[in-house]
Amino acid sequence: MLVDSHCHIDIPEFADELDAIIARAREAGVGRMVTITTRVRRLDRALDVAGRYPEVFSSIGTHPYHAHEETPSVAELIAAAEHPKVVAFGEAGLDYHYDDAPREAQAEGMRTHIAAARETGLPLVIHARDADDDVAAILKEETGKGAFPFVLHCFSSGRPLAEIGIELGGYVSFSGILTFAKVQYLRDLARDLPQDRLLVETDAPYLAPTPYRGKRNEPSYVVNTARVLAETRGVSEAEIAEITTANFFRLFSKVPQGDLSSGELQAGSPS
Repeated sequence: MLVDSHCHIDIPEFADELDAIIARAREAGVGRMVTITTRVRRLDRALDVAGRYPEVFSSIGTHPYHAHEETPSVAELIAAAEHPKVVAFGEAGLDYHYDDAPREAQAEGMRTHIAAARETGLPLVIHARDADDDVAAILKEETGKGAFPFVLHCFSSGRPLAEIGIELGGYVSFSGILTFAKVQYLRDLARDLPQDRLLVETDAPYLAPTPYRGKRNEPSYVVNTARVLAETRGVSEAEIAEITTANFFRLFSKVPQGDLSSGELQAGSPS
């Protein structure tokens, strides 16, 4: 089984095709998908999708693009996470590429989501773009207040941020970017990181992997990223599927393992 640990299949553009998209994911062996919220007030949309498909789960959070538009409290995030299908916080973090929100608001939002992750033990999905030093500084400072589980999603930053994230107990998730021809530095990093901290994702509908680059992405395409990760690390596709799936359940410990249709489920291992 493979897992798409980060996608956005709750967006309206997917609405009329969800049955086919989920069917293709199942056929490709994708057994779990987490649709990631970018606005707290749109959680109902994500939960509607998660409620329709047993293998789909959701996060709750505010993307840094919108950090100045909605400012959820720690209590609000934790209350939303009581829903059985909400298994993570975020995505939250820092994005200095577009600077759509004031940097102070982004940092405050990231810290709020960290506090919720620390209190509940649910992982924080971190968005980091062109902000490596500040993301690393916040992670170090906040970890000093108490550890919390997290993943650096869709990783395309520099090696130092990945290494700091690993040192602080985090995970690193690779998207279709890993398959792009001009990112050998990223494959070198993926080769060197500890295998027990690796995840794969699509970030669908964005960043479709080779050979679908330029097209709309979807969860079934996580197979292509996993294949390149396996080649990069010199292991079989079956082994990389086993590794990344085990890592997913360890980090996203609220997501049940086993056959979702059997009724015999168990939570993932504590992170």
